[in-house]
Amino acid sequence: MGLFERYLSLWVAICITVGVTVGYFFPSIFSTVAALEYAHVNLVIAVLIWIMIYPMMVQVDLSAIKDSGNNPKGLLLTLVINWLIKPFSMAALGYLFFKVFFAAWVDPGDATEYIAGMILLGVAPCTAMVFVWSQLTKGNPNFTLVQVSINDIIMIFAFAPIAALLLGVTDIHVPWQTLTVSVVLYVLLPMLAGWLTRKLLNNQVEGLLKTLKPWSIIGLLATVILLFGFQAEKIIHQPLAIVLIAIPLLIQTYGIFFIAYFVAKKMRLSYDIAAPACLIGTSNFFELAVAVAISLFGLNSGAALATVVGVLVEVPVMLSLVAFSNRTQNWFKP
Repeated sequence: MGLFERYLSLWVAICITVGVTVGYFFPSIFSTVAALEYAHVNLVIAVLIWIMIYPMMVQVDLSAIKDSGNNPKGLLLTLVINWLIKPFSMAALGYLFFKVFFAAWVDPGDATEYIAGMILLGVAPCTAMVFVWSQLTKGNPNFTLVQVSINDIIMIFAFAPIAALLLGVTDIHVPWQTLTVSVVLYVLLPMLAGWLTRKLLNNQVEGLLKTLKPWSIIGLLATVILLFGFQAEKIIHQPLAIVLIAIPLLIQTYGIFFIAYFVAKKMRLSYDIAAPACLIGTSNFFELAVAVAISLFGLNSGAALATVVGVLVEVPVMLSLVAFSNRTQNWFKP
């Protein structure tokens, strides 16, 4: 785990501070960036999202799918958690906290958008950082690659329908065209680009990934600066919003992990399969969630803010779960 990944929460916090400060005192800078859009897609953010996502997709080897039968129980666990439990538990927690528990403190319009951002996080299982979490827990690298590849394939077809269903359930207007374009732009095309890159470079992929890796983090941090710059006035006057969004996200993250961990133990999975199977469902593909939130609701929306708070929360929480997994690996068979 490199310097950037290890201290990602710190870099995100610094970028939040920079974004809010510059956005509050020099709002015209962000107004100019916000105006650079086409078909509800901000061009600057789109470029930054691609800088983040492309290196992740290069890591995905679609040919590994042929080995999916080697660990069927572990794969079944991750698919059930990612697609049948996690999106719906995230929507339920969002509704419970922002429509019931926090209703007196949050404007109803903002609450609806916060729920939407949480839903988009819940429908996007992790693609890149799970490789880091798997490595830190000594997870089976082949299984990790297989589960990421299969989840990414499913995401192409399942992300838009599940997101639309859950957004509709919470009474949010769903622009299907924008949602579909977002999936094509931020999942399908990067995946095809990653596949083509692997095919053309063959054994030189690792060298390319080392070159691209810093740019992926830079893209993430630049996106954070922009998003919090756009939200600066709201954050200055409503700092409580960050805390309120973080609370259900923390409950969701820890809750999903321990559910998956308990089931993995009952299924008698080996530890090197159980750890990555549980961690992929706990972590989020926040780059995709951020991009879709911006496309659907706008740069200044509460949905975009909620997805970025997800970035801030995820890394320290995931590191704590990695530590817990390593301490309890004796619960599983070798």
